[in-house]
Amino acid sequence: MDTKEYKTKELWERFIPYFRRYYGTLALDLFCAALTTVCELVLPMIMRYITNEGIKDLASLTVSTIAAFGGVYLALRVVDCVAAYYMANMGHIMGAKIETDMRRDAYGHLQQLSNTYYNNTKVGQIMGRITNDLFDVTEFAHHCPEEFFIAGIKAVIAFILLARINLLLTVIVFLCIPVMAVVCTTFNLRLRGAFGKQRQQIGELNARIEDSLLGQKVVKAFTNEEVENGKFEKDNGAFLNIKRETYRYMAAFQTTVRMFDGLMYLIVLVAGGTFMLKGLIEPGDLVAYIMYVSTLIATIRRIIEFAEQFQRGMTGIERFLQIMDADIEIFDEPGAVELKEPEGNIVFEDVNFEYPDDHNQVFSHLNLSIQAGEKVAIVGPSGGGKTTLCNLIPRFYDVSAGRITLDGKDIKSFTLKSLRKSIGIVQQDVYLFSGTVFENIAYGRTGASKEEVMEAAKRAGAHEFIMELKDGYETYVGERGVKLSGGQKQRISIARVFLKNPPIIILDEATSALDNESEFEVAKSLAKLSEGRTTLTIAHRLSTIRNSDRILVLTEEGIVEEGTHDALMALKGMYYHFYEMANELK
Repeated sequence: MDTKEYKTKELWERFIPYFRRYYGTLALDLFCAALTTVCELVLPMIMRYITNEGIKDLASLTVSTIAAFGGVYLALRVVDCVAAYYMANMGHIMGAKIETDMRRDAYGHLQQLSNTYYNNTKVGQIMGRITNDLFDVTEFAHHCPEEFFIAGIKAVIAFILLARINLLLTVIVFLCIPVMAVVCTTFNLRLRGAFGKQRQQIGELNARIEDSLLGQKVVKAFTNEEVENGKFEKDNGAFLNIKRETYRYMAAFQTTVRMFDGLMYLIVLVAGGTFMLKGLIEPGDLVAYIMYVSTLIATIRRIIEFAEQFQRGMTGIERFLQIMDADIEIFDEPGAVELKEPEGNIVFEDVNFEYPDDHNQVFSHLNLSIQAGEKVAIVGPSGGGKTTLCNLIPRFYDVSAGRITLDGKDIKSFTLKSLRKSIGIVQQDVYLFSGTVFENIAYGRTGASKEEVMEAAKRAGAHEFIMELKDGYETYVGERGVKLSGGQKQRISIARVFLKNPPIIILDEATSALDNESEFEVAKSLAKLSEGRTTLTIAHRLSTIRNSDRILVLTEEGIVEEGTHDALMALKGMYYHFYEMANELK
């Protein structure tokens, strides 16, 4: 997976557009933030007035005057509470909506990425990026504008008010802030790097857990529980070490802030006390100073406390962008049109292909013509490119050179959706989704009726065993269909293709993992599925392809033999050798 790093400015520029739909909510949230800030800044001025008046002439302070100030402050606190409620409620909802929008965009982009991306990326890493990493965006999206807006208002208003009281003392106090900002920024950058390592490692940990749990039968079969525990302990320990580094930076960060807190209080205490002794400020002014400085320090502490969330949010945005910036390698070409009612004539014209990630060449100047309705079988040694050849037709990969045509037109001239709708694939490794039998068959055509699903199951030879299941078509199949046998899963996958009803069928070793009885049943279903359709069959069990119209022998040198079963047996070449060897193994 791409680990591109982004500058903070770029992260902001890419993130800010997500606020566009919620500018009204954001504006009202910041207005409420301003109200809470005003409420907080008024109290020191009230205390300054009361203190100065009390020292000058205590008799001048009447109960009505104090009650009036109390009434004003009470009204301000009511406003403060209403504004704070809106911020805590609608502000967080806005953040959650932005998180939802980003997750939707990330998921949509992932749907468009090619097989190459998934071949080189751990699912655990992807899961971490679209779930955990975006959780922090909710808090970030809400609090980031709010906290910095509040801090800015408090700093500006406090500076203006305090400067009117005593400019020199104000300048001395505020000189600490830029120094603190420089030091804190340094630690913040280190924190962001540490959080990035955390997210990367938790992705590795998720991938390790997923791999081990999905393969738990293999683990138990080879009694390798201790080996898996050791691998997990290694990754878990690495995560702990990264967290240690993170907390070390956080501790240094917070200690530095406390040091500057103390320094600002010390300045007010010593310089302010000296100025009061010399008559440069009044006692009430010093009280106001202390309260404003306390407010500033509390704000700075909130920013510091938010710094961890800020860096988590920025890290989440960065990892989100790494998904969004992953190249979409397979896409609709300009001017692509819908493929309508294809006949099924497929031609490979001087095709070269190499995998984009490792540049391993599979085909060189491959030429092949398949007629509509023809049943073509492909055999050959492992690594010869049988599956790769079939993967090029629905454009799971694009050819490196040459072209593939369907009914005389380059397959790139058709939209991906319409091209793939015209192709049905049955693989050896059947993937059933966690859900019911009905839902898995209906996946072949969204919106299909129950009658249509049942008819597809009957044609696939699956209806009888489905009705024997506990809940029939509503039986829960488990994750990846673990509650069903291999033959049952395969027939459900065939029913799914029957429901799709495509003119082109690809059978990728669809029976090689089945026992003889299941193979016989599935073979009958596949024979029905292939009727009247252009069919490509990849098979290791050569007995299943004897009746194919044509058999191709594909090796690293390309197509070295082709013909009917009888013709190839008479040739006594590579196919003859494979067939005789298969008979010896029976």
